[in-house]
Amino acid sequence: MRIRPEQLERHLARGHASVYVVHGDEPLQREESLDTIRAAARAAGFAERIVLHADSGFDWSELQAHAASLSLFAERRLIDLRVPGGSPGKDGGPVLVQYAANPPPDTVLLLSCGRLDRRSTSTKWFKALEGAGDVIEVYPVRAHELPRWIAARCASHGVAVERGAAEALAERSEGNLLACAQEIDKLRLLAEGRPITVDDVMRTVADSARFGAFDLIDPALEGNGARAVRILHVLREEGVEPFHVLGSLTWAIRGVCAIAAGLEGGARFDDALRMASGGWWRRKPALQRALKRMPRRGWIGLLDIAEGVDRCLKGAPARSGAIVRWSRADAWDGLERLVLGMSGVKLPPAAPYN
Repeated sequence: MRIRPEQLERHLARGHASVYVVHGDEPLQREESLDTIRAAARAAGFAERIVLHADSGFDWSELQAHAASLSLFAERRLIDLRVPGGSPGKDGGPVLVQYAANPPPDTVLLLSCGRLDRRSTSTKWFKALEGAGDVIEVYPVRAHELPRWIAARCASHGVAVERGAAEALAERSEGNLLACAQEIDKLRLLAEGRPITVDDVMRTVADSARFGAFDLIDPALEGNGARAVRILHVLREEGVEPFHVLGSLTWAIRGVCAIAAGLEGGARFDDALRMASGGWWRRKPALQRALKRMPRRGWIGLLDIAEGVDRCLKGAPARSGAIVRWSRADAWDGLERLVLGMSGVKLPPAAPYN
């Protein structure tokens, strides 16, 4: 069974499974999910804990040996198996399949790793573990989901939060869930039992928003130019290399062009997504809006802006051959034009990006 982190406590209250797989790329929720499972196991009498690090060179016969042996103190055991690379490899996969086929009694296997892609979750070892127990998938909280996540976390700690306060806190901590959780803890102490207000947030919470270059893609595709530009400014202030930003935006534009070409060739939308590599499935609604907003030729035109920014960053001559003294500020201006263009904002001509 696949369950969300917020469902985990209620699920554990009904009993424990023989196998748990926790995977995802949001560290706060992943670690809290692991802690919740460990605490529930201890409360259920799984007093002995065996920690195994299945990194490169790990001997998978060690897991087999623990599964076949009795507990040292004849107690229930938790095997805490950590797979940093995500995949157990050709040696570990068959061992996990064998384990899942006949889980040892009085033992819980807790496997944790980073985010697994669709290919990994289709493997025999993953399907076997899923069939033997529960899978907890941990994904980053999206921008529109963050105020609700904040309200739920406050409620779980016995404090209310005004809607405007949750939205203000979400804006200041977007992309940094750990910082958001820490700010909630501080606000709880400040509120002293009363609801957390917007004034509380504005007085005490620093702007802890943290983004990566790929965080620009979703708001740009969704047509939210204001949010995309805000993220771009945060990236610039944090010293992110503009080459990285340009690379992520160019990747996204080329992906949209490829999907649009498939549609123009008569493919259904889902088939066009399958033909375009890069995990576009989760962005399907945003892609539909983006292609409705601007046809393929418009997206191809954005590649001209991307080329201009690339010339800027490399100090290369303009397309006309003229030698121009570019600066990093010019490159960031070009990136802002690119983001706004992706968001559907009509851009006036401006050399060298048109």
